[in-house]
Amino acid sequence: MRLVGHPAPDFDMLSTKDLNSLATRVKLSDYRGKWLVMFFYPMDFTFVCPTEITAMSDRAQEFFDLDAEILGVSTDSVHSHKAWINTPRDKNGIGDIRFPLGADMTKQVSRDYQVLIEEEGIALRGLVIIDPEGVLKYQVIHDLNIGRSVDETLRVLEALQTGGLCPANWKPGDKTL
Repeated sequence: MRLVGHPAPDFDMLSTKDLNSLATRVKLSDYRGKWLVMFFYPMDFTFVCPTEITAMSDRAQEFFDLDAEILGVSTDSVHSHKAWINTPRDKNGIGDIRFPLGADMTKQVSRDYQVLIEEEGIALRGLVIIDPEGVLKYQVIHDLNIGRSVDETLRVLEALQTGGLCPANWKPGDKTL
C-alpha cells in the first residue's frame, strides 16, 4: 500500500530527546501542527550515516525556520544512540546534534514506513515529510550506500509548503504553475 497522500503511520518509541534519562518517547502526535522530516538510517557507528545526520544537524535551523521538526530513526537502541552522540565527529561519532534520534527496537516503525530490510533487521535510507495534519506528503527510499541531500530535502519541504504546482527544477522563490 502506498503511504503518500494518506495519514502517516502512528509511532511511539524511545528517543534521545532527553539524553540524560533516555526515557522520553516520541510519537507522531508530538508533531501535530508542525511539519516533520523523519529519516531512517541503517545503523549507528557506520560510515555514510554520520555524514547524513551531521549534515541535517548543521542545517537544522533552516528546517526550524520553516516550522519543521527533524527526527532520525534507526533500529538501534537509545543507549547506542547516546554513545554515538557522545562520540566526537572526528572519531566516527556525531557529537551534539540538534534533533532527537528514535530507537525503533521493535522494527515496527521501519516496517510501517516500508523501509525495513526484514532479513537484516535494519532500515534502508528512507525519508518522509509529514504535514501539520499528519498526512504523509513525500517519501523517498534508496540503497544503503547513498547519502541523502539536505538541499533537496529543504527544496521539497518548501515546495510542499507553497501549496501550489511546482514544476521540474522548481526552487524557492520561483513561481508556481
